Amino acid sequence: MDFSSLPAGGKMDSATREQLMSQVKQQIALANAQELLQKMSEKCYKKCIPKPGTTLDSSEQKCIAMCMDRYMDTWNLVSRVYSQRLQRESSRMS
Repeated sequence: MDFSSLPAGGKMDSATREQLMSQVKQQIALANAQELLQKMSEKCYKKCIPKPGTTLDSSEQKCIAMCMDRYMDTWNLVSRVYSQRLQRESSRMS
């Protein structure tokens, strides 16, 4: 992130603030996606490939594909439920 365009006092106008917030949100989303892929790869590798070799046999390939599908489905479900809970809590607070 480049902060060199900020005024000397460090105060930002609303457009600059919104742009900065958007960039931060994008970076957080990217970091979360990278972490998700890394964890999914580790867990599915450990589960599906007991004896690593130079190639994957068909059962290992199938296991990896199914494991990753299940992992993503579960992550999406948890994410959706968590988001709904946050919305409910937010509406109670207002």
